[in-house]
Amino acid sequence: MDYATQREAMVALLRERQEVSDPVAAALLAVPRHVFLPGIDPEVAYRDEAIVTKRDDEGRPISSSSQPAIMAAMLDQLAVEPGHRVLEIGAGTGYNAALLAHLVGPGGRVVSVDIDDDVVTRAQGHLSAAGTSSVEVVCADGAEGFAGRAPYDRVIATVGVWDLAPAWLEQLKGDGRLVVPLDLRGVQASVAMERAGGHWASRSVVPCGFMRMRGPFAGPEVTVVLRRDPDLMLSLPEPREIGDVLAALDAVPTEISTRVDLLSSGSVTGMGVSLWLALHEPRWCALSGKLGAGYGVTAGLVEGDSIALLAVERSLVARGHGACGARLAAELAAHVREWDQAGRPETRDLRVEAHQGPVSSEGTVIGKHHTKLVLSFP
Repeated sequence: MDYATQREAMVALLRERQEVSDPVAAALLAVPRHVFLPGIDPEVAYRDEAIVTKRDDEGRPISSSSQPAIMAAMLDQLAVEPGHRVLEIGAGTGYNAALLAHLVGPGGRVVSVDIDDDVVTRAQGHLSAAGTSSVEVVCADGAEGFAGRAPYDRVIATVGVWDLAPAWLEQLKGDGRLVVPLDLRGVQASVAMERAGGHWASRSVVPCGFMRMRGPFAGPEVTVVLRRDPDLMLSLPEPREIGDVLAALDAVPTEISTRVDLLSSGSVTGMGVSLWLALHEPRWCALSGKLGAGYGVTAGLVEGDSIALLAVERSLVARGHGACGARLAAELAAHVREWDQAGRPETRDLRVEAHQGPVSSEGTVIGKHHTKLVLSFP
């Protein structure tokens, strides 16, 4: 059966919601996503949704087909041109590599690296079934890149990364561009970076959410599985002791209005609130999965057995659960008001610099293993 109509509907929806360039739209129309998701209803495959394809023994997702909206946004950030050689970190189902192959054309080449041999085998099979021959899928630690095909015009990671791997920067051409879902104290942002003198500077920043990189290059982020059916997971920027949060969530919450009205509808993670919390509050957390009547992600504070979370109503509301829930809700509401008074900075407004040596720029500095990130808002 030809699913071109479903692809057309998916692309039309994306272009209603965001800017999608003509080359990226053409790739989305040409590459059959359902071929990369065998066993999934093709109509589901063409929804603008991420689809988990593999979990670990504790139920944490470790591989997926990303949401088409963020794939399109990142491909536009990457600005691939025909004839380019592209390195992809994280093979997933192989769908993003196929989109890249369409963008680079017959004169280009795509190398996709993944640490999981099972993921690599499946991606190779999907690419073959889709008739995509210009992608080389390699089983290796993506943190090392793939020197055998370097240098690259573009490097993109389709997995959340904690730091910029030196190998990626070394294997990228002098005028090349890097796009990665970069960890900013537990919040992810897709950052497109290019060389700027002696450091790397962002050209665009887009909010995103990806499964984290595994292996020796993994960061300190922690995902706690609170419940498996239906899914409910708590994400922390680094390991710390928490209590029985799931029991606290069953209690009637204390609600405190932030008195911050929304200018438009949207999720907490789609605004700058999560990033604001990450940069100002060590107790911050993100809760994802089955929340109330639907699935979603929200931000909050967690301390011991208590948690406070943000909800989107006519205004932002802080809901506190557990013995200290009322206090946490009040503190969370205060953070939201500070964000509002600061002009509601959003992730897209952020400027990111990555330095491998001394830092002279002003802003919030986040030290990593190989780089120091400097974050600032205009």
